[in-house]
Amino acid sequence: MITQKQLNLLGLMQRAGRLTTGEELVVKSVQSGKAAAVVLAEDAGDAVKKKVTDKCRYYNVPVVQAGSREDLGAAVGKEMRVTLAILDEGFAKAFLKLSEGQESS
Repeated sequence: MITQKQLNLLGLMQRAGRLTTGEELVVKSVQSGKAAAVVLAEDAGDAVKKKVTDKCRYYNVPVVQAGSREDLGAAVGKEMRVTLAILDEGFAKAFLKLSEGQESS
């Protein structure tokens, strides 16, 4: 489940240019140390979930599963999005704080 505050914050991050979307770009952001946190759609495929969570675990980047691919896409003004990398430490902390109590790793 994703809250309206989380959706609004994702939209703000997108407008500020502090988000990367798409599986390959997100993984590259994690590997290069640019990603402060990753948001993964709850309805992401098992292979994508495993790949992204494994990379994030290895590089010690927090992962939050929140919302559907439609929710994430709508929040950033694009079509469906399965993965988002937050590229700003402050935005990441704010998003993670809003996500407390939800599944994360």
